[in-house]
Amino acid sequence: MKECRILHARAEDLGKMQLHREKYDVVVSRAVAPMRVLSEYCLPFVRVGGYFIAHKGPAAPEEIRSAGQAIRILGGRIDNMEKVDITGSEKTHILVVIEKVAKTPSKYPRSAGKPKKSPL
Repeated sequence: MKECRILHARAEDLGKMQLHREKYDVVVSRAVAPMRVLSEYCLPFVRVGGYFIAHKGPAAPEEIRSAGQAIRILGGRIDNMEKVDITGSEKTHILVVIEKVAKTPSKYPRSAGKPKKSPL
């Protein structure tokens, strides 16, 4: 890997900045929100042809079903879901891989709190 950058900031702020918008090959997230909310926060960072990988739990298949429209609106396409074993964890872990196939409309991500209160 030539370059890796880790950022710590509110996604809804950085996702609007040209410096970070649609610039990254891969964006990863842990299971901090429902898939349709995570997609709105993360897909604006991913370049077309790149990937968003979400670490989710056992509800991942249902979350994907309810997030399908949001993922499409945001320029993504479900590529793969893969169950992974994590040493020392009895929980179910699923990596959801979303390919970025189109640009994210400029109105996304919406301001803080809106994606959670009114998901796509």
